[in-house]
Amino acid sequence: MKKLIGGLRSFKTDYFTRHQDLFEQLSHGQKPRVLFITCSDSRIDPNLLTQAAPGELFVIRNAGNMIPPYGAANGGEGASLEYAIQALGIEQIIVCGHSHCGAMKGLLQLGSLEEDMPLVYEWLRHAEATRRLVKENYQGYSKEELLEIAIAENVVTQIENLRTYPIVHSRLYQQKLSIYGWVYLIETGEVLAYDPETHSYMSPQTQLEEPGRPGQYVTTSAPPSAVACNLPSWDDEPPPPVPHAIPGITAPAQPAPRATGNGHQTQPSPGGISWLPPAQADRIYRGSASR
Repeated sequence: MKKLIGGLRSFKTDYFTRHQDLFEQLSHGQKPRVLFITCSDSRIDPNLLTQAAPGELFVIRNAGNMIPPYGAANGGEGASLEYAIQALGIEQIIVCGHSHCGAMKGLLQLGSLEEDMPLVYEWLRHAEATRRLVKENYQGYSKEELLEIAIAENVVTQIENLRTYPIVHSRLYQQKLSIYGWVYLIETGEVLAYDPETHSYMSPQTQLEEPGRPGQYVTTSAPPSAVACNLPSWDDEPPPPVPHAIPGITAPAQPAPRATGNGHQTQPSPGGISWLPPAQADRIYRGSASR
């Protein structure tokens, strides 16, 4: 506590004094540009990570950076989401997971939490889709590898959950809202961004529009950094580039393409496993705007 009180004094005499005009402006209202959804983990600091100034990020934090599906819980996440979009006019959402996530460790051993931490157990059940997907589609991996996979998969699961909210669905349909998935690697300071077209994690720069060229995005030479999903092969379109596997995970032999049930075939992922079930991949790939 002594250190925190000293920090208050330093903030008031140093940072606040140097940025007094900014705080005077903020006292009249907020206009954040991004809703940043991340974990409560003390090692994650959204403003430090993005170098954002006060007033630029509207933040939702909880164990596992989760947004329960619409109607599944009456907590503050849905209310904060609705307020951010409707009242503040936010048009960009980032779901940011991170390496070594304790919530995801708990998710992978959910049964052992029920007696010791029943509230944590109940909360993590909102990530049941992530747990089951990892359990049923990723066999033969170590605990450390499964944790990396669960962290990355959970970000995509939460993007799916966001789409169940009426206001999100409506804004996506109007193309007035963008959702991004990030994974922050604590040990390297690197951030990987989910690419819904290749279903892999790439450099965040690939999500920037080129100046003066709406809809055209910056390209980089950085290779993909995660296992891809079984992405549908669309008629008259070349197949997407095949991403590399998650670092440290050896990819077994690839299976043959298989039908998705909608007339398309899926291309096997580099690891011979599904990054996402075909139906889920199809929903994310197509997006609400195309419906």
